[in-house]
Amino acid sequence: MSNRMWGGRFATGPDAIMEEINASIDFDQRLWRQDIRGSLAHAAMLGETGILTRDDVNVISAGLKAIEAEIESGTFTFSRALEDIHMNVESNLKERIGAAAGRLHTARSRNDQVATDMRLWVRDTLETLDRQIADLQLALAEKAEAHAGAVMPGFTHLQSAQPVTFGHHMLAYVEMLARDRGRVHDARERLNECPLGAAALAGTSFPIDRFHTAKALGFARPTANSLDSVSDRDFVLETLAAASICAMHLSRFAEEIVLWATPQFGFVKLSDKFSTGSSIMPQKRNPDAAELVRGKAGRVFGHLQALLTMMKGLPLTYSKDMQEDKEGTFDALQSLSLCLAATSGMVRDMEPNLKVMKKAAGLGYATATDLADWLVQVLKMPFRDAHHVTGKLVGVASARGIGLEKLTLAEMQDVEPQITEAVFAVLGVEQSVKSRVSYGGTAPANVRRQAKRWLKQLAKEQQ
Repeated sequence: MSNRMWGGRFATGPDAIMEEINASIDFDQRLWRQDIRGSLAHAAMLGETGILTRDDVNVISAGLKAIEAEIESGTFTFSRALEDIHMNVESNLKERIGAAAGRLHTARSRNDQVATDMRLWVRDTLETLDRQIADLQLALAEKAEAHAGAVMPGFTHLQSAQPVTFGHHMLAYVEMLARDRGRVHDARERLNECPLGAAALAGTSFPIDRFHTAKALGFARPTANSLDSVSDRDFVLETLAAASICAMHLSRFAEEIVLWATPQFGFVKLSDKFSTGSSIMPQKRNPDAAELVRGKAGRVFGHLQALLTMMKGLPLTYSKDMQEDKEGTFDALQSLSLCLAATSGMVRDMEPNLKVMKKAAGLGYATATDLADWLVQVLKMPFRDAHHVTGKLVGVASARGIGLEKLTLAEMQDVEPQITEAVFAVLGVEQSVKSRVSYGGTAPANVRRQAKRWLKQLAKEQQ
């Protein structure tokens, strides 16, 4: 039996394999809210322009709202034989209201319909992600304010570099996430054009009002070219690119949590809420939430690459390949949403071990740069010379197995006679971080100021 929604041209129905590869209802039923919103707006516009009678519009709208309520309640039955969400809704509408249902598809195609549904879904999801990213920023900024002066090691090459504060480290991720939100906002702004009314690819001869439909659906304007309207998936690609960068940031932070939670680092402790045990080793506390956030980043990246690869060879306009945009997008953005929620939970949950971090901050001759800076500022030594002198002093301390602050003044003066007792004031880790007063530096006063600025900004956004 041919598909009754498009089967006039076909004498027989599809092969079972064709039906299997062609059906998308298993995943695109997620678009039901957007599909019904689009159909309600389209029907209203057809009524306003006189293309449909007011009676038809009223009957169609009532039928669509009844379907909406049924799907919402979980009692609607989706059919794979009807391929997709659009045909499932239209077929059910016909069963409810009869011939008027067939008039709903006047002046539109599934091509512009799915493009509109997808834009609406992505737009809704971007708004949710923006709120989640902001919540994670808030959690990090609160942690930063609470631990603005807590000294910890700063690393390059995962080697001790210079002391920083835990609050400063948290604020680094606040800044990253601010850029993520900027990309989310940009993606939302660019996608906010309505394809509905572009029809299959060439527009329509009916006197439709695309500006009416765009406004009803909250779009800034209708899309300007019918060919581009149905073939564009840049808005999905841009969203997945923004999601991939955000997932990468979350993965970097997750990796640090994994390291910090080890006994070898011991910088933070996660509670039972975000840890798991071992089936054989009773002592284990595994940071599985962080590991899963780290792992899911690759999944998000993969969906971006898959869509780029699928789109790269497609001529204008619509090809069935484009059906493959949905599953990956749904999975990627759901994965990112879950990772954001888990990371916010871990940030609020984790407790830094201040003593361990402070002790570690002094290892690896982390105040060597402070010593070099002192030689420049006090002895007026050229920095390259100061770097050389400091390197020699590190060598002396290393040979004795002690820190720089444990060297005697005589030992220092053997390397550089001008050094005075005053040098010892800059060799402590707390003094080191306090001295980093340049804008954006790790001085606790800076960190408190930046944390308060972010907390104020985020609170204002929530009003």
